[in-house]
Amino acid sequence: MLIIDSKDCENIDKALKKYKKKFERARILNQLRNRQAFTKPSVKRRDEVLKAAYRQQIMSGKLDK
Repeated sequence: MLIIDSKDCENIDKALKKYKKKFERARILNQLRNRQAFTKPSVKRRDEVLKAAYRQQIMSGKLDK
């Protein structure tokens, strides 16, 4: 649960902005999306390897964006 300490004289817009920043930094939305469906560890590892290979090809200049 996110808690925002606001001062009495603080504007509601500023408090809302603080909440949104804190929410984004906490990555709660990403955690919720990941928990919606179980992904096997082998599938996660395969995705990581494919992403790493793709990044390496881009860095070496074999692929253009």
